[in-house]
Amino acid sequence: MNSLASRGEAAFSGLRLRRLLGACALACMLASPALAAGKAEAPVPAATVTLMAQNNMAPGAPILIRSYKKESVLEVWKQTREGRYALLKSFPICRWSGQLGPKRRQGDRQSPEGFYSVTPRQMNPNSAYHLSFDTGYPNAYDRAHGASGSALMVHGICSSAGCYAMTNQQIGEIYALARDALAAGQGAFQMQAYPFRMSAQNMANYRADPNIDFWRQLKEGADHFEATAQEPRVSVVGARYAFSSRTPELEQIAREHHAQEEARSAALVKDGGASIRTTYADGGQHAIFMAMAKAGVNLGDVSRPEALAYAGRDVVVTPARPTPKPAVAKAAATSVAVVAQDDAALAPIPAPPLKAFGLMKGAVPILDDAFAPRPWVRLAQHGI
Repeated sequence: MNSLASRGEAAFSGLRLRRLLGACALACMLASPALAAGKAEAPVPAATVTLMAQNNMAPGAPILIRSYKKESVLEVWKQTREGRYALLKSFPICRWSGQLGPKRRQGDRQSPEGFYSVTPRQMNPNSAYHLSFDTGYPNAYDRAHGASGSALMVHGICSSAGCYAMTNQQIGEIYALARDALAAGQGAFQMQAYPFRMSAQNMANYRADPNIDFWRQLKEGADHFEATAQEPRVSVVGARYAFSSRTPELEQIAREHHAQEEARSAALVKDGGASIRTTYADGGQHAIFMAMAKAGVNLGDVSRPEALAYAGRDVVVTPARPTPKPAVAKAAATSVAVVAQDDAALAPIPAPPLKAFGLMKGAVPILDDAFAPRPWVRLAQHGI
């Protein structure tokens, strides 16, 4: 009887050992490069493939990425068969860290700003943050200013210490779009990282910010892209960004557009608008994720969630100049003929309708004139 019990215990122990070994093998498999490769090789979602077809974009056509800290948005642009870039999709950023402004040193928690180039070597299918790609910081401009730091990524998992953090689903799609473009022959894709949308209004608003000279350089590059729908050529001359276009004709278009934007900004300043700075405890997050968190949705390992309560506070540096009241016309002593005017002529001209974008099912659409499509942009889509 004791012998039978001993054999039973031995058999049970062997079963436990086999199960333990099986669990270890499973754990090793989950951590293996083969599984990571499977994750990294996931196809572009069918809905996005359809969107590309609708916008006359080949699946492997070049891409370009633009990000905006204040608005917490990352855009993927793709080249159409006509050779121009058009906005394919916009993704709300789950977390970025630091303040508006460039990264200057290791440990300052700043997400970088500037023009960066991402090659196939910077794509990381084995990232601890689901999937990622290195932005390319520090670039030539950063190095010219003595900036330090490295491994600043766009990655999954909603946690940032100098990176742009997306959800895992988002980075999976962004990674797939970049992977396919690079595999089809694009040598590197450009990432344009901005503090905010580079409008004339924002340049006037932030004119007193210590970073304004740097941002004016970024504005010139942004205007090149806005005017031509082509990736600008980027160089650094005298520790400053310099931009150019592929042809003299495109360069002329870009320069004229930039001059017009500078004139608009100068006019806004002359009109007496307030100047502001925007402060953060430690970076920000798109409003849709803040709403989800308040609703009890688990966003995973969000970095420094307590800091988000103090994100994006506008501080007035120079108050707006009071608008003078219009002079009241005095009635003439002599009789004046009153000309009747048609009510329709007095009706205000309606503003063009803004495009409403729903970030996800059940979410409140966001209305933002910055998302209004430009004449050469066919369609904008948000995705999570």
